[in-house]
Amino acid sequence: MAALVRLLAPLGVHPPAVRTAVSRMVRQGWLEPVRIDGQPGYGLTSRARRRLDDAAVRIYRTGSDADGTDLADGQGTGPGDWDGHWHLGILREVPNARRREQLASQFAFLGWAPLSDAAWVGLRNDAEVDQILDLEGIAADRFRAPVDDDAAEFARRVWKLDELGASYASWLNEAKALAESAAGQVTDEQAFAVRSELVHEWRKFLFLDPGLPAELLPADWAGTRAAAFFDFHATRLGHAAGRFVDNCLTVH
Repeated sequence: MAALVRLLAPLGVHPPAVRTAVSRMVRQGWLEPVRIDGQPGYGLTSRARRRLDDAAVRIYRTGSDADGTDLADGQGTGPGDWDGHWHLGILREVPNARRREQLASQFAFLGWAPLSDAAWVGLRNDAEVDQILDLEGIAADRFRAPVDDDAAEFARRVWKLDELGASYASWLNEAKALAESAAGQVTDEQAFAVRSELVHEWRKFLFLDPGLPAELLPADWAGTRAAAFFDFHATRLGHAAGRFVDNCLTVH
């Protein structure tokens, strides 16, 4: 806990907020109490490790397309293992508004989009969709449908690509100002703070961008330029930020 407090201080997160967040994450199954060198601490649960590993692939695009293309060279921001089909989930009963909102948030993270209150579409047969439905106690039928010649227009409409492209362009303008605040010589703490804010804002696209393959994206996709900018500055600040993290995790 002391290490987390030190780590989050440059981000303006105060100790009481850190402790509250950790307690909440334990209740939600993301952290579990452990002993570290004989002292009480917290570790990631297996569920949290899987989620963070999946998120890292999407944030840094370190996976590969089905054709072997490195995602760092592609236009999407998610896993590129598209099989050329739409994957559909039809809920057998529509949950109430609160549960529907929770479900929508979890499905959006996996790149699924609503067609109606009871119907969802995604790019991949993600096993986590079934896990979410099981946890929520919601029965659903799953289908796989081939795409047609109207696939790009369907994707543009369902995933609101016009709005998403505008969001990428807006993010890029703000990110340029943030990156300029860490230009030249900066301390490890400054590098960590700026890089963390950069990643924090960038990761929000995980709930907006399903990681569409290039053939479904508009020409001159704004997400491509935004991704290139993020990659450059996240890498530029990464070494110094890493030193700061290592120092905070060292027991003093």
